[in-house]
Amino acid sequence: MIVVQVALPVPLNRTFDYRLPDNMPLPVIGSRVMVPFGKRQALGIVVKHSDKSEFAEDKLKAIELVLDHQTLFPDDIWQLLLWSSQYYHYPIGEVLFHALPTLLRQGKPAEFTPIWQWQVTDEGLAVDLNELKRSPKQQQALALLRRRAVYRHQVSELEISESALQALKKKAYIELHPVQPTSEKWQPSFTVCGERLRLNSEQATAVGAIRAEDDLFSPWLLAGITGSGKTEVYLSVLENVLAQGKQALVLVPEIGLTPQTISRFRERFNAPVDVLHSGLNDSERLAVWLRTKQGQNAIIIGTRSALFTPFARLGIIIIDEEHDSSYKQQDGWRYHARDLAVFRAKKNNIPIVMGTATPSLETLFNVQQHKYRQLNLTIRAGNARPAAQHLIDLKGQPLKFGLSHLLIQHIKEHLAQNNQVILFLNRRGYSPALICHECGWIAECQRCDHYYTLHQNFHQLRCHHCDSQRPVPRQCPQCGSTHLVPVGMGTEQLEEGICELFPDTPVTRIDRDTTSRKGELEQHLNQVHEGGARILIGTQMLAKGHHFPDVTLVALLDVDGALFSSDFRAAERFAQLYVQVSGRAGRAGKQGEVFLQTHHPEHPLLLTLLEKGYHAFTQEAMEERQIAMLPPYTSHILIRSEDHNNQDSRQFLQNVRQYISEHPQSDAKMWILGPSPSIQAKRGGRFRWQLLLQHPSRLYLQQFMAKLLPEIIQQPESRKVKWNIDVDPTDC
Repeated sequence: MIVVQVALPVPLNRTFDYRLPDNMPLPVIGSRVMVPFGKRQALGIVVKHSDKSEFAEDKLKAIELVLDHQTLFPDDIWQLLLWSSQYYHYPIGEVLFHALPTLLRQGKPAEFTPIWQWQVTDEGLAVDLNELKRSPKQQQALALLRRRAVYRHQVSELEISESALQALKKKAYIELHPVQPTSEKWQPSFTVCGERLRLNSEQATAVGAIRAEDDLFSPWLLAGITGSGKTEVYLSVLENVLAQGKQALVLVPEIGLTPQTISRFRERFNAPVDVLHSGLNDSERLAVWLRTKQGQNAIIIGTRSALFTPFARLGIIIIDEEHDSSYKQQDGWRYHARDLAVFRAKKNNIPIVMGTATPSLETLFNVQQHKYRQLNLTIRAGNARPAAQHLIDLKGQPLKFGLSHLLIQHIKEHLAQNNQVILFLNRRGYSPALICHECGWIAECQRCDHYYTLHQNFHQLRCHHCDSQRPVPRQCPQCGSTHLVPVGMGTEQLEEGICELFPDTPVTRIDRDTTSRKGELEQHLNQVHEGGARILIGTQMLAKGHHFPDVTLVALLDVDGALFSSDFRAAERFAQLYVQVSGRAGRAGKQGEVFLQTHHPEHPLLLTLLEKGYHAFTQEAMEERQIAMLPPYTSHILIRSEDHNNQDSRQFLQNVRQYISEHPQSDAKMWILGPSPSIQAKRGGRFRWQLLLQHPSRLYLQQFMAKLLPEIIQQPESRKVKWNIDVDPTDC
């Protein structure tokens, strides 16, 4: 009897045994099969072959259909996913399916389907472009399409207006055509075609060090101050990798996928660059996955999930802004893309470069432990001087729309010199609360015990935690008063106030509310680069590596919230945010200034950052973490639980704590905190509790958790609550 062990996308950490029918060829490991599961058919992935099962042969159901004749997972991806399932204690079936494109999860064939391409018509070739001079975006789009056809998924990358394309289509100047993807090899015609910038001594040293070990597993931290030319180092390193016919994977934070970033890579190399972003439909994602697997592209640029793309010949992995929190998946399979990327690089015996101006303490710890090596870039491009930094003490000062008189004066001075200004407020919406002036009632989300945020433009109250929405009430539900007033300030209200203070100055706001639709972020960035906006208002989206050469003043309007937090990582996050935001000021030969408004100008964190810099902060923070025995000097596992009655979760976690305390392999170094309410104790109508496990040995904690997990699952209370395990949590 041949038994096939199949992983299914179900929340059970096990595989399922199936019998192979006599007339069916043995399915390869990593292929998809259709199997009966309960009363339905299910798609599964073959994990193992065996000649025995714990169940009798007549109890085993048979495989119904084999969908693939070869594995969908190259060996490096397969090993990565199996290891990740064990490390993060997450069901293998859900891990394997998470790594596949949506169409393959649905059972569609692993083959190319036609993808849509915009092409110019005979009428479009014949028309005089001057006839479109009143519609410059249509004129620009048609001029480009006359030079070459454009795939639909490339529209946003090339900064082409979708509305302009639709208008040209109505005029019959262009058409959409289904095109079968080509399978040409890019290696024979590979050249470096873009402009090479002259490397300074530090950049040349970094490129030389990485190139010298480009056929070995060599993890590098590229620590470069903002504006020091990290991207140029990436491009120079890639020249050598691509010249050998190898491919490259470039991971960027979620918001880092801008046309500005992508165009640097496309302009430099005469080689296909594919981008995995949210604008792709399922067919386009599958096409990129297949092209990469077959070696038809040279570079893949994408966010964290791009890590699971199979490559024909992967030669290097680059992680830009390695410190960024978006590399950590915060629901379901809670993996960290940076850590898994290092694992994949090791399996492939290739270099991995982690670049940032603000290295995470975990990465710096790995440098200390000689697991990674550090390369420093300390010279700003064009020898630009670092921005001058100023603290503004807000105590006792009158504020206009959250701005002190001193800051308003400096903004006027910079605008008078035809420069741009960034005002940073990490709180979107109009106001963080709506209060009744008569009785003190505050609009509160009943599902989260959290105040609603007022969004004036949409005339809505929105909860930023569970995303529930409701209209703004006409009167107070408690006393009937119509005197409802906003309390506090968000970016929407700040924009309104700035337009009042500077009525003749163009203003643009960049936050999740103004960039939620496809192409909106690109439109706002274009407006900034073309000089159409002189004052930029935004949240942390503005800190993500955008290049604003005319920005000379950056102001952080309210930093006090970050100075007093129960989260031990809050100081690190604020330091990174401050350095990234302040790095937007003063490039291209213009002197920049940074202003921080605070009621606590004497706070040690602010003084360290402004007087000594990020490196000094990290040294102090590492010493504090070591004394307090916090990560990266220890390891954490967080068990979270949710319920509707605020009782079952606490009891469930209390039982888990007792199991741990009584477990024969539990040792004195295990530290347990909780059960305690989560930082946000209620969300979406569910009460949330957590149990934190800490141990100096990561290996011990992993092995202990693997033994404890079956006992947790056997608990009757585990079926009454919704619970999950977060290994190396970043929010606890």
